[in-house]
Amino acid sequence: MNYWLMKSEPAVYGIHDLARDKQTIWDGVRNYQARNFLRAMKTGDRVFFYHSNTAPPGIVGLMQVAKSGIDDPTQFDPQSHYYDPKSMPESPRWQTVIVEFVQEFPTLISLNILKQTFSPDDLWVVRPGNRLSVMPVSEAVAEKLLAMV
Repeated sequence: MNYWLMKSEPAVYGIHDLARDKQTIWDGVRNYQARNFLRAMKTGDRVFFYHSNTAPPGIVGLMQVAKSGIDDPTQFDPQSHYYDPKSMPESPRWQTVIVEFVQEFPTLISLNILKQTFSPDDLWVVRPGNRLSVMPVSEAVAEKLLAMV
């Protein structure tokens, strides 16, 4: 099993939405490096849910990859903000995963706490200027994060 961190703005889709829905497709990622991480995910991988663009930002819960290797349907929808006219059904450019709710943490692990606990090399989300919405998390860091809950 691998570990990942995925960001979402709570006003767009937050941990409470996932708890209600139980599962969701993680669509709309349009960064090639993040897309490659989504492609690398396997069913059963664990994912830390990070609330971004909020005060304070931080890790709020845990998800699990329920299904991997899915073509992001928004790339084919001209009405979608994430439509990609260069992407064709026979050769899609954007893949994603379906994630399922595991747990909401009793307390947020804030970005400030993350910065005090981990170096930028250990946990990419604390790197200055890092805007990736999907990133890997090492098993050692994942264990430390889970121990903080």
